[in-house]
Amino acid sequence: MTAMGKDLARALDPALTAADCGLRLDQWQAELMRSTAPRVLLLCARQTGKSTVSALIALATAVMQAGALVLLVSPSQRQSGELFRTVMRHLRALSDAPGITAESALRVELANGSRIVALPGDERTIRGFAGATLVVLDEAARVEDELLAAVRPMLATSAGRLIALSTPFGKRGFFYEARHADES
Repeated sequence: MTAMGKDLARALDPALTAADCGLRLDQWQAELMRSTAPRVLLLCARQTGKSTVSALIALATAVMQAGALVLLVSPSQRQSGELFRTVMRHLRALSDAPGITAESALRVELANGSRIVALPGDERTIRGFAGATLVVLDEAARVEDELLAAVRPMLATSAGRLIALSTPFGKRGFFYEARHADES
């Protein structure tokens, strides 16, 4: 298949990105890769593949949308860095991905103008990014509500997408409230 054919196929079915990286997705992961929902909450047990599929979505976004800004946010810089390393592992496995023009331990810039940046979960230190295409909020049940307040403006001007993934962590915070909003 030609490069243009692969790009078209991935645009029609983003789950193909996983296959092109040598991964086989569970059905729920493939459905999530194909989803275009602007806000996604993933409440999953540990080791179910939520970080893997979120990393693949981050990668697919950066590869398929030239000039995309993808932010990976977790309660700690170490956690964001781990998610970033997962993205980079998949990027290196994707043979026809745009070339890397700049790279550090916590950010990468691609030849198509897209950037993927790993940030700590401290609202005081993540400000300054605007027009995010995608924000992945890892361990979202453990971040402070102020962090979400800092992230929302990053998505407002771009109509960007938010994926909040987490294991359960008590009956508090925006993640819990959003997860249980329709109950009562």
